[in-house]
Amino acid sequence: MHGTIFDIKRYAIHDGPGIRTTVFFKGCTLNCQWCHNPEGIKFEHEIMFRPELCAAECWDCVPRCPKKAINENGTIISIEQKKCDLCGICGDVCAYESVEIVGRDVTVAEIMKEVEKDRIFYDESGGGVTISGGEPLAQGDFLLSLLEKLNEKGIHTAVDTSGFVPYEILSLIIERADLILYDLKVMNEHRHRIFTGESNTIILENLRRLSEKGSNLIIRMPVLKGLNDDPENIQSMVDFLLPLNKSRQINLLPFHRGGEGKLMRLNKKSPLVEFKTPSEKKLRKIKGELSSHGFHVKIGG
Repeated sequence: MHGTIFDIKRYAIHDGPGIRTTVFFKGCTLNCQWCHNPEGIKFEHEIMFRPELCAAECWDCVPRCPKKAINENGTIISIEQKKCDLCGICGDVCAYESVEIVGRDVTVAEIMKEVEKDRIFYDESGGGVTISGGEPLAQGDFLLSLLEKLNEKGIHTAVDTSGFVPYEILSLIIERADLILYDLKVMNEHRHRIFTGESNTIILENLRRLSEKGSNLIIRMPVLKGLNDDPENIQSMVDFLLPLNKSRQINLLPFHRGGEGKLMRLNKKSPLVEFKTPSEKKLRKIKGELSSHGFHVKIGG
């Protein structure tokens, strides 16, 4: 069995307890306009070009492209996405690492070989492996196989999910994951649909069912100025979460602009809305409001 990932990040300290290795699955069931990992949205492999690394007038990749998809354009190359078949030859010949194929097909054994390199750090820090994305539950069978192998090795597991998946899949995952990092983005259904492409009805229902089941949960809320940091959204979150018995930990994740450069490298359009990071004062205010209702709130990871 193979799965598709786009990165493995070692020594992660914001994706669950302790020092962790985060495995990023490729492909997502949502299309959040502010996503800081836009290379994780599409399930297919993609080509990423970093013009800032491209050596002017090098052109080694141009004659090597079998599809003639790369052209000289003044002092830099341009890539015709429609012609590119993602063969990866351009990345192989580029000495400056300005071109790469995002996404690779791997086996569970290949991932385990990577994550077990840091076993000593997991043991000493109370860390482990976090599976993120994209939406890892969109590759449910592969995720289950990976979790089973991690369980066999006694490695702590966390799964980061948007919750926009069938509960039948989610119910299988929670039996094998030690911790669920559950994203809660926008409470208003109409606004959620506008900015993520989908309704949040399934997301909220899945969260309710997980809480009833007693799953180990941490709610993670990406905070964006003017989108979900208003009092109405915060109060709606409080009203929804208070009756739930296993949703007392909330991590506030301030928006950052890391995804914007990636959109350019992927030759994708930037969202029409310019998203902004909330101020420290605003984050502290939200933290105080949530804490006043008995939630354990942390700013960051």
